[in-house]
Amino acid sequence: MPQLNSLTNDKVFNYFKQLSSIPHGSKDMDKIAKYCVDFAIKNNLKYIHDDANNVIIYKDATLGYENTKPIILQGHLDMVCQKTPDCNIDFEKDGLDLYIEDDFLKARGTTLGADNGIAVAMIMAILESDNISHPPIEAVFTTDEEIGMIGARALDMSVLNGNRMINLDSETDGIVTVSCAGGSDFEVKVPLTTRKTTGALITIEIGGLKGGHSGIEINKNRVNANMLAGRLLIELNSMVDFDVISIDGGDKSNAIPNCCKIKLCSNFTDNIVNTVKNLEEIIKNEICDREPQFNINVTYEENDEYDVFTGDIKEKIIYTLLCVPNGVTEMSATVDGLVQTSLNLGVLITNSDTITMHFALRSNKMSALAFLEKRLCTFFDMLSLPYQTFGHYPAWEYRENSPLRDAFCTAYKQSTGLDATVEAIHAGLECGVFAGQINDFDCISIGPTMHDVHTTRERLSISSTQRLYALIIKILGNLK
Repeated sequence: MPQLNSLTNDKVFNYFKQLSSIPHGSKDMDKIAKYCVDFAIKNNLKYIHDDANNVIIYKDATLGYENTKPIILQGHLDMVCQKTPDCNIDFEKDGLDLYIEDDFLKARGTTLGADNGIAVAMIMAILESDNISHPPIEAVFTTDEEIGMIGARALDMSVLNGNRMINLDSETDGIVTVSCAGGSDFEVKVPLTTRKTTGALITIEIGGLKGGHSGIEINKNRVNANMLAGRLLIELNSMVDFDVISIDGGDKSNAIPNCCKIKLCSNFTDNIVNTVKNLEEIIKNEICDREPQFNINVTYEENDEYDVFTGDIKEKIIYTLLCVPNGVTEMSATVDGLVQTSLNLGVLITNSDTITMHFALRSNKMSALAFLEKRLCTFFDMLSLPYQTFGHYPAWEYRENSPLRDAFCTAYKQSTGLDATVEAIHAGLECGVFAGQINDFDCISIGPTMHDVHTTRERLSISSTQRLYALIIKILGNLK
């Protein structure tokens, strides 16, 4: 098996290792932003560090490119922090434990953060180099992209001189993305009322599901553990008496939750255990082709007194999990295979006084996004439950005439002999935020091949990264 130090002389992976040693989960941007500032100072490059912790680094054009329009190179600094139950890493204090397996770079027990640390690493390698031909470069490192593109939306775009941009937040070598979805967050906070009752504590853990990115992988029929909890509870409710103590599944709205833990109180332990195990077999038969590792674990403890949901709260939560829309709601009528509109119940948390449900909504048409929000508003109005919408970001619409897209496709053909795939995606990209504020904006999104982002199975192709980096250098040299 190749060793990590085998990449020591590769500047891109050297920077990625340094970035991976710094905690940089969403909302924890101070240390990684300081690293970027220190990089700029060390390399004598002009920079801006704003109040949202965005960092912009400027590099002058190389000889012969002084009269060329600037090019914006852009990636985001934050990563989605997920870990396996047995992993002891503290994302606020510890770096990642990287290793190589075959052609892939991985992290033990955690997400890798190649989304989008590899973009930052590639851009830094370009900024550091003194032998790459390029126009003036405006390197834009944004913050908190994974929780609503907060940094990009706070960025003062007037400090940018360029109107063409290469975003490096895509995930498949050979594909150039030219349009993406807009989106918003929809959060419901159910006021929790409880009563005391006595019975056995029964813990039901739904697990083994694949999870994944709620935009890119929403069309792969991956099962949402929170929605599956609704099916489980309604089946139990029709067969045995129980009360609900808590329901918890997922901690990122833009990640399809792969597990959900339900705590019940009941005097009918055997009935619940048997019913759940029977349901497990029924559901396995339905989803084994797409979720082969699905399982349900049931444990119970001796009788005690517990605070449980009052009857009306129990009914509203079960009804919501059973009936609220989730997943793909509409496919595009103009782009074959493109999801147009979707939503994902990514967070379900029981606190002492509230039950929080957080949905990520997406659509490539803003009118369809507005209608989806209206559907949810009507749904929760009927249940008299409070909600709020926030984190709106615009869609990035397809541009018919794109010299940057043409430059990529030409360079890719010259380098590989193959035609690049031009596509629109359902995931949100920061390109939409920039497109909404920069006139005559020409943009592409590209990236090396990576798999299972936002999960602990995340892995990055080393060879793909090296190919893409060489391709970016070729494109920069052609931008005159």
